[in-house]
Amino acid sequence: MSKPDELLVDVATLVESGQSNQMSLTVVTSGAVITGRLAPEAVWRQRVSEVLTDSARLGEFSAIFTSTTRRDGPPTHLHFHVARILQGTVGIPETGGMYRVSIADVSAWTVGDFSYSDH
Repeated sequence: MSKPDELLVDVATLVESGQSNQMSLTVVTSGAVITGRLAPEAVWRQRVSEVLTDSARLGEFSAIFTSTTRRDGPPTHLHFHVARILQGTVGIPETGGMYRVSIADVSAWTVGDFSYSDH
């Protein structure tokens, strides 16, 4: 998408201002379908930092994510937490992951997330 969808930017702005992680969203970006809950960037960064800190091999990278540099203007990225990449009838990973998606790269989106059932 050459110009980000203004409505999607408004959704991201509201998530950022409210510090809420309850907005469920599904997006299509570069052919991938990602579904999950949006989180404010600061909350997302903190959680990624915590995961990295707990890793014996990746702990040194945790400080990168604790940066508190505030950018002017509207959000440029969506920060998913408890998210899955949908592939066929499977969500990867099953437990949900942390994804950062450029709003400019979103070609389609819908409110809500998708889940699967074996029934």
